Amino acid sequence: MNHHPINILFTCAGRRNYLVNYFKEALNGNGQVLAADQQLNAPALVDADIAIKLPNIYNPDYIGTLIDECKKNKVDAIVSLNDLELPILAKHAGAIQKSGIRALISDPEVIDIAFDKWKTYEYILSLGLKAPKTFKSPEAAIEAISNKEISFPLVLKPRWGSASIGIEFPENEEELRLAYDLQRIRISRSILNNASSQDINSAILIQEKISGKEFGMDVLNDFDGNYVGTFAREKLTMRSGETDKAVSVIDQNLEHIGSLLGGKLKHIGNMDCDVLYNGSDYYVLELNPRFGGGYPFSHEAGINTAAIYIEWLRKSNATDQFINYKEGLCFSKYDRLMPIRTQTVSMESIL
Repeated sequence: MNHHPINILFTCAGRRNYLVNYFKEALNGNGQVLAADQQLNAPALVDADIAIKLPNIYNPDYIGTLIDECKKNKVDAIVSLNDLELPILAKHAGAIQKSGIRALISDPEVIDIAFDKWKTYEYILSLGLKAPKTFKSPEAAIEAISNKEISFPLVLKPRWGSASIGIEFPENEEELRLAYDLQRIRISRSILNNASSQDINSAILIQEKISGKEFGMDVLNDFDGNYVGTFAREKLTMRSGETDKAVSVIDQNLEHIGSLLGGKLKHIGNMDCDVLYNGSDYYVLELNPRFGGGYPFSHEAGINTAAIYIEWLRKSNATDQFINYKEGLCFSKYDRLMPIRTQTVSMESIL
């Protein structure tokens, strides 16, 4: 069957070469995969059919430049790969839509719940699910310790953050206070400063540290926010905040959590979630309404979300052939070296 070509743009593409290649594979020449980044030497741009340089996401010209590039390259849909960009795209989704481009992004309320980890915590509890006890100040955490509600070590992390930036594990009160003060200084100097500026005095959260098996889940909804399925993996090792080795699992408890989250949150497309199992209870840690670093493990275990996205963009629901998830499949990531030919790229004029 001949379909009209679909052109997909990944923004903040960075090192997500696997996504570029999965989507190229799914399109099978019937459309193009474009990748944009602030740096033309970002690895994902090498594998893309078209590489685009965009301004910094906080630049006032960002959305205008993005829309212009989409029109020029006949882009059908935009997929963001960066937590910090999600609120910006969600806010301007209407303007992007008016230009005839589909931003495959959840509503601003959904992005806000996921991006603000305090709201994530409150939301998870409101669904009757468990989450690690969380506090907005060292004083509140220390009081909970003295009341025997929690104990050291604790987890200290940015309230608005991405990957493993700024995560500490203080083991006593002195370490907690020092780590807290140091992170406040670091956040003010880092890329997280803009995101944290709305409430800089409670921009760091303190959580109880739960030990046990850690799972990553891809919770898939369709583009109308209807729940499709949950695809989980047990994390075996981590590296720089991302899953490095993992094994696919099929677990009814995890599927229940995924269906509850997907059904209630009504996010759009893929959502990356972290869950901990301490031997008796499942604790939901984070929600990321985008493709995460763990997606390749799900893909290789039999859920081809890339092909599913393309079917949906073609207004087709013939997606069953792309869902063949198997448990017990173990995969590991590795780095590869890519030649970056920056001198041959003629996109410098965009800025």
